[in-house]
Amino acid sequence: MKGMKGRRERSIVGVFTIDLEVFGDDRGRFSEMFRDEWFPERDWGQVQVNRSHSSANILRGGDMRISDRGIDDVVRQVLLPIWNAYSFFTLYANVDGHRAEFRTDATGLLDRYLLAKTRAMVEAVTEHMDDYDLPGATAELQGFIDALNNWYIRRSRDRFWAKASAANEADKRDAHDTLHTVLVTFARTAAPFLPMVMEEVHGGLTGGDSVHLSDWPDPAELPADPDLVARMDRLRDVASTALRLREDHGLRVRLPLASLTVAGADAESLADLVHLLVDEVNVKSVEMTDDLEAHATFRLQPDGRVLGPRLGGGVQAVFAAARAGEFTHNDDGTVGVAGETLQPDEFVLALESPEGVTAAALGSGDGVVVLDIEVTPELESEGLARDVVRQVQQARRDAGLVVTDRILLWLDGDAALLDAVRSHEAHVAGQVLAAEVAYGPSVDAIHAAGVVVEGHALTLAITRA
Repeated sequence: MKGMKGRRERSIVGVFTIDLEVFGDDRGRFSEMFRDEWFPERDWGQVQVNRSHSSANILRGGDMRISDRGIDDVVRQVLLPIWNAYSFFTLYANVDGHRAEFRTDATGLLDRYLLAKTRAMVEAVTEHMDDYDLPGATAELQGFIDALNNWYIRRSRDRFWAKASAANEADKRDAHDTLHTVLVTFARTAAPFLPMVMEEVHGGLTGGDSVHLSDWPDPAELPADPDLVARMDRLRDVASTALRLREDHGLRVRLPLASLTVAGADAESLADLVHLLVDEVNVKSVEMTDDLEAHATFRLQPDGRVLGPRLGGGVQAVFAAARAGEFTHNDDGTVGVAGETLQPDEFVLALESPEGVTAAALGSGDGVVVLDIEVTPELESEGLARDVVRQVQQARRDAGLVVTDRILLWLDGDAALLDAVRSHEAHVAGQVLAAEVAYGPSVDAIHAAGVVVEGHALTLAITRA
């Protein structure tokens, strides 16, 4: 690309010649933006640019747009998450003194899900690359990173944090080995797209072996469980929808809510996974039901501007059937109505819920999440205690404590806040590794801080126990 800025470029794919346009963020050509003395890699870095280009529409023969935001998204959505996962593993493996092994026989629910999800990812990336579909391959990798960081690691943190003992030795070994196995497999699969970063990660995990001299991952080495993967991914969809509802109504995640209802096809198939949802969304109870109509109704809104030219006079039959609610939602995201199949960009499914009901549609479009957003004094008290936990954890980091250090904790401040902590003292102490929680002025503290928690003043102080 360098030295050809502002001109139409030619890329040879097989025996086909494709004319491509490269655009800037403002849709203008790069005639003035790109000069020999200026190249985006100098500002963004080779890794980010390579990863951004490998997922670009240019590889499918379309126009290419380059922007700071697009490159920054690679850092935020790909590089930092995978590096954080690697750092998380190395931190706690070193704390526990555990030398991880490549193992695929862990029996825990989350371990089995991640291993099966990894197999599905390797299979999908391999298929895309065999078809020369690099953007499709990078999309699979990015989606997997979300499942790894925002689900497996988040839901497994307590297993890594817990102090090693005879009671949890096997579980901690499974957690370490599963994460190690998945990170090694991911590094080998992502190496063509992130060669330098994956070289560093793979070398750290395997003792220096180059990822580029390793064999391509064999999916057969990993367990297959498509049913578990499908159900867990649906549960993740439910969790994301519920958290979005919380955000829309200004309800912080640390504030517990009374209940959540999942309504839709096969909702009851998630019953054995409810405990994960309770903790992730922070609700007291979850109800699963297949009775969607009791909680909400989907209304099909066809896009006449798109459908008119395609269907001609037949578009009126589509509108009539849509108004009557006579349509079906297909597994591939399309909708069947009046004998026609509408593509996802040809319609909108609007959710209508009864007055006073807080609901949102699942990303799959075939179910809803209903959230009870009433906050009682008891729930508010528990939420305040959880907020204090976050402040103490920050104080631990500011004091330079390591993750295994136990502390003595002093709290002083508004009565409502202290009463909330007293009511949930066991939870607070367990989360922050406090051997003792005292109320009032501190004695011989190594770190103290004054903070405001939901409008309540709090002074906290800590020292090593």
